[in-house]
Amino acid sequence: MCGIAGLTTKDGSAPSAAVLGTMMSAIAHRGPDGEGCHAGADVALGQKRLAIIDLATGDQPLFGPGGTALVANGEIYNYIELKQEFAGRPFATAADCELPLFTFARDGRRFAHALRGMYAIALDDPSGGELQLARDPFGIKPLYYVEGEFGFAFASEPQALIRAGLAPARVVTSKAAELLQLQFTTGRQTIFEGIERVLPGETLGVAQARVQWRTRRSALPDGAPIEISEESAVTALECALMDSVMVHQRSDVPFGMFLSGGIDSSALLACMMRLNERPVRAFTAGFPGTRVHDERAHARTVAKAAGAEHIEIEVTAEDFWRDLPAIVASMDDPAADYAIVPTYMLAKAASRELKVVLCGEGGDELFAGYGRYRSALRPRLLGGRPMRSKGVLDGLGVLREENRRWRDGIAVAEAEAAQTGRTKLQVAQATDCADWLPHDLLIKLDRCLMAHGVEGRTPFLDPVVANLAFRLPDRLKIRNGMGKFLLRKWLARALPEAKPFEPKRGFTVPVTEWMAAEAPRLAPLVAHSPGVAALCYPDAVEKLFRAMTHDKHTGAACWQLLFYALWHRVHIEGGRSDVPVLDALGSAA
Repeated sequence: MCGIAGLTTKDGSAPSAAVLGTMMSAIAHRGPDGEGCHAGADVALGQKRLAIIDLATGDQPLFGPGGTALVANGEIYNYIELKQEFAGRPFATAADCELPLFTFARDGRRFAHALRGMYAIALDDPSGGELQLARDPFGIKPLYYVEGEFGFAFASEPQALIRAGLAPARVVTSKAAELLQLQFTTGRQTIFEGIERVLPGETLGVAQARVQWRTRRSALPDGAPIEISEESAVTALECALMDSVMVHQRSDVPFGMFLSGGIDSSALLACMMRLNERPVRAFTAGFPGTRVHDERAHARTVAKAAGAEHIEIEVTAEDFWRDLPAIVASMDDPAADYAIVPTYMLAKAASRELKVVLCGEGGDELFAGYGRYRSALRPRLLGGRPMRSKGVLDGLGVLREENRRWRDGIAVAEAEAAQTGRTKLQVAQATDCADWLPHDLLIKLDRCLMAHGVEGRTPFLDPVVANLAFRLPDRLKIRNGMGKFLLRKWLARALPEAKPFEPKRGFTVPVTEWMAAEAPRLAPLVAHSPGVAALCYPDAVEKLFRAMTHDKHTGAACWQLLFYALWHRVHIEGGRSDVPVLDALGSAA
């Protein structure tokens, strides 16, 4: 896990070392263990390293046949198996990220197809006159780029491109509206003018400082559900999960996990306890003194049954008011997911003891855990409705311009997901995997953990697991109104103390409760902040905050507006993030 950056020039001249240095400084938190640069004729590459595998010789850039040079952010989990395919070749390191140089020499533009892992890779091929960028199929690792008069530049985070003066800190209004309604932004275009994403699974080629071609590798298999018996599916699932967790534990530094006590994290713990002789270190967040359900007691029971070392982290209102500006500062590509608060605090605690944590992201998407899937499958007469048919701010009278364009990106993803033979459930899952997963959940995980120099690994988001889970029959995903049926059935055998078939309360964070306590002071600051005032009626926003209750819809809307007000203050206006919330909103840029 690292941070990467680089640039090419239009006229073939040497890229600016100062510009690359500024980008590298902006992503220094992603790689506290080392730094390396490569300068070609018209290409410069840089990497900040978080050393996980091959601590001694794994520094980057890495160099391969034909003068190729590579920088990467991520982990190639099948590097041991790939080395066997290239037996007898002259490897310079024991690092996992050296292997893409050899698959490139063999496979050319399809070099990433052989890789099993999470990655954002930049590979300079001087003999072919191209710079190639590649991102893993689920989009676990981020990668952004900008094209301009200066040439072409890329980085692990948009803020690096902005700080280097390669893109303006200017909002695309339609993306800001999308963010307020969805809590994330969709597709290639980011919220920043001119900055685009390398999409999940995409490889693109850059020549003459312009993108010349793109290829795409899907994270999900094609085709309708397979026919398989329930018992055979349980057996296949165990093999897939154990295999994925095994390779996701490949590390030369200590690792642990985040344990909520829910189905997904409990399933990971069940695998980890079998694969490790020493107790697994499991971190759980709780919210003492609030009305939300505290997961710690159940997580404690599950951890004890698995023989894990359980570390409990308390997240309080004081933490929220003190640290939220810093948390938002880490979310340069914004995702207004309130889970950023406990995720950031868990990462902060974990960083004192280890560098790698396994996390349960992806379980709901692959095994159909969300209630919105069940709603999407029901006929309209029985309360069914399309996913995300209602925006967070719909019907509240706060938006200056209310229209449905905020849903355009979701509609595109739905159309692309609707492949021949797929069931309605598969289409819903694939839609989530296109945008919600990479542009909300995985951005949250990446930014909150990398802010503390911790690597997050997601064993559910693995081709071995996805190829099985996505093509399961609908009846093995949803049964009797309950999602993740097959995963629950396996967990009931592997770790019965997790009680997977008992009704679970959805994970929530008491942000509404915390905001309500400060609503009189918070309301005018949010309402009249430049970002919010440009899109909303300040008086209506103030009224919304002052009338805040524990109503889910109102609370979600107020949280969305607070997040955006802070995000805009820090990332657009240049405000401070090292002060508490009220000071951050009240201070001049």
